[in-house]
Amino acid sequence: MTIQNPSHILIVDDDLNHLKTLQTIVRSWGYQVSTADDGVKAVESVKEKPFALILMDVRMAQMSGIEALKQIKQYNPAIPILIMTAYSSVDSAVEALKSGAYDYLTKPLDFEVLKISLARALEHSGLKAENATLKSKMSADYELENIIGRSRPMKELVDMMSMVAPSEATVLITGESGTGKELIAKSIHHNSQRKDRALVVVNCAALTETLLESELFGHEKGAFTGADKRREGRFKQADKGTIFLDEIGETSAAMQAKLLRVIQEREIQRVGGEETLSVDVRILAATNRNLEEDVKNGKFREDLFYRLNVVTLRIPPLRERQDDTPLLAQHFLEKYAKKNHKQVKGFSPLAMDMLLKYAWPGNVRELENVIERAVILLPDEHITEKELPVTITSSYAEKSEWVAPPPPVAANRPLEEVEKEAILATLNDSGGNKSETARRLAINRKTLHKKLKDYGIG
Repeated sequence: MTIQNPSHILIVDDDLNHLKTLQTIVRSWGYQVSTADDGVKAVESVKEKPFALILMDVRMAQMSGIEALKQIKQYNPAIPILIMTAYSSVDSAVEALKSGAYDYLTKPLDFEVLKISLARALEHSGLKAENATLKSKMSADYELENIIGRSRPMKELVDMMSMVAPSEATVLITGESGTGKELIAKSIHHNSQRKDRALVVVNCAALTETLLESELFGHEKGAFTGADKRREGRFKQADKGTIFLDEIGETSAAMQAKLLRVIQEREIQRVGGEETLSVDVRILAATNRNLEEDVKNGKFREDLFYRLNVVTLRIPPLRERQDDTPLLAQHFLEKYAKKNHKQVKGFSPLAMDMLLKYAWPGNVRELENVIERAVILLPDEHITEKELPVTITSSYAEKSEWVAPPPPVAANRPLEEVEKEAILATLNDSGGNKSETARRLAINRKTLHKKLKDYGIG
């Protein structure tokens, strides 16, 4: 069965006669309806396909509606949930609302009230129940409690950071590209005894060996062509503070030997100089490589590896912390909505389900880029599948029965409106590449830039 109707409602009730009655009535209102007769099946159904709304009984045998509500909200907080019960209990009503229910209805249901409630919930669905949690964002001061993540891997990482940060231990941060290694390093520094001193960041992969040596250790006047004066290096700048050596796995054997000496002796020499300088510095390092494997293959010094590997913090890839995707997505939505002066309320359930089921090879950095582009291209108040790149929608289509709905017919619509829609859709499908967009539309880049500027898109 192909899922195209955005108003797909899941009804959950263990009273089979009542369930069948509701199915018939709600379907007669034009909604697509699926059913489940207990909370366990409801949670499983939500993980299999996206629903625009859930209508669920509170009292069920295997899993209560409250427990199912909590699990569904944890998986996909964008789905509005209406709770119904024959037990008119204030306590259960309050508990349901606190757990994220959109509204609370009592049996016997007033079907006119139900019809209005369904329409209202569908109209205003947008992660309201999780606002307090979703607004938790990484603040400028990198407090550990503000690191976004409720998944077990992230909780374990933050717990480890809380123990490591106040110490003087050298820390090796590992993780795939885009997982946020620099953010973790900055958080460790901020929560250390050295937080009032400098944090100096050096990308070891961005410089040649000669330039990296001068950058790290400084140089004397005349040490090489262009060295017209003495210059202090990054280690000296980080004295009494912290230095973060990003992509340390990309350094040469000669540089690794020099770094080993610094770690062991806390001493450096400027390039072209003979004076030995002491430095009091904490060292944090990061890599996206498997250094243990590089040690076995002779690509990384074993003694340096063990000096760096006093404490290792592994940042899990986004595919291993799926529970964090809604939180991160909402964080980036708020960030870029504010930056681009847009009023954005949240995500459609289908869009959020697509984000949850995507593998994210580029990790958090890729998610941030996707949300930024979606906000820029957004014509409405909710991000839908239309604003997501084809890499995500096509991946979702391969794993499910969903297919993209056909584009709307252009007849009887203003030409400017159709043109704008075509340009933005092509920009979205081409991954934000303006040259490719212009090529597909058979217009020059200058014309495209002018059109985008008219639409308020830089």
